Amino acid sequence: MADNRLSTRARVRYRLTPWWVKVVGIFLLSRVVTTTILLQFAAFQPKNPWTGAHPNYFDFSAIWDGHWYYIIAAVGYPSELPMTIQGHVGESAWAFMPAYPALVRGVMIITGLEFPMVAVFVSVAFALGTALVFYRLMARVLPSSTALFAVVLFCVAPLSPILQVSYAESMHTFLLALALLLLLQRRYWVMLPVIAVMSLTRPSGLAFALTLGLHVVYRWWMSRPTRPAPQEFPLPERVASVVATLFSGFMGIAWLLIAWVFTGSSSAYTDTELAWRAPYVGYGQLWPFTPWIQATQFWAPWFGMTQPILIALLAILVVAFFVALFTPAARKLGPDLRFWIASYVLYLLAVFYPQSSTFRLLVPLFPALGIVAQPRSPVYRVVIVGVCVAGQVAWTFLAWWVNGRDWTPP
Repeated sequence: MADNRLSTRARVRYRLTPWWVKVVGIFLLSRVVTTTILLQFAAFQPKNPWTGAHPNYFDFSAIWDGHWYYIIAAVGYPSELPMTIQGHVGESAWAFMPAYPALVRGVMIITGLEFPMVAVFVSVAFALGTALVFYRLMARVLPSSTALFAVVLFCVAPLSPILQVSYAESMHTFLLALALLLLLQRRYWVMLPVIAVMSLTRPSGLAFALTLGLHVVYRWWMSRPTRPAPQEFPLPERVASVVATLFSGFMGIAWLLIAWVFTGSSSAYTDTELAWRAPYVGYGQLWPFTPWIQATQFWAPWFGMTQPILIALLAILVVAFFVALFTPAARKLGPDLRFWIASYVLYLLAVFYPQSSTFRLLVPLFPALGIVAQPRSPVYRVVIVGVCVAGQVAWTFLAWWVNGRDWTPP
């Protein structure tokens, strides 16, 4: 009898606990798990191009692209593009957008702390902010308990270690979650500064512009007088939403224009990005939707199949993905979140070359966790969390930990 009373009190206290306390608790517990995983790998990390053997947590968190962000925070961007011996544009800081390193630089100046510690602090702060905003986002389309489990999945996802290292992903996920929440709230004007900073944190402006364009068309279609129950789409909101769409499109190319102004090369940004895929396909031009086809030639032997078969499998996977957005579970997210998921995938298919960094590039699809979170079976939820944590170990081993000549960058 006493046990039943205690259990009842615990349930009542849990229900009365503010949502943000639950989210913060989930986030802190997840960071214990992820930090433990990263520390274990750091303890066995051999000497590498960025650190000595067995680095501390902060130094281990500042490897790979973290070093590029450090260069930007320390000295900014080069005025001249570096060239290879063959005369091609080489790798440089221009491939990385300025918002995250600029913020880290500001905190460094204020606190006097060094880059690795400040970068981790900034990333973790934005990751916590993302968890809080993500709950509010999911709670608009899903029951509160499901929204909370979606937060659990976000915090323990296989790529969640990227949220607490010297990368811009956590800042971008925060801004993206906030922009999507403002979109669902129809606060188009407030969205503009968020879009601006988001687009200068990670490449996303063009994908978000497509999302907004689909949103405008959908709202116009649903507002037609000929519909049985037309939805309101007043003129002020029409103007604001179109302005937001155009602004996001402009911000999607803003960094290209900035790189052009400072280097004198109209293709400075794209040439720099292409330098990273040159070891796979050589140097060339960026033609939309061709990188994935090019990649099949490189990856087909690795999978033990011919290029046509791999292309066919890729086509089936893409079609299956977009069909899945019309399933009942996906439809519960509402049209706007599905517009983002579809738009971002189209953007990836148009411009990115698939390799080990592709896993990291899938992080902005985190609203899709609202689909994965819907089954309420306790067994399912325990298993999916376990799979996610195992995925963290696998990704850290594959992409973050540096083992000799490593060709699998995160």
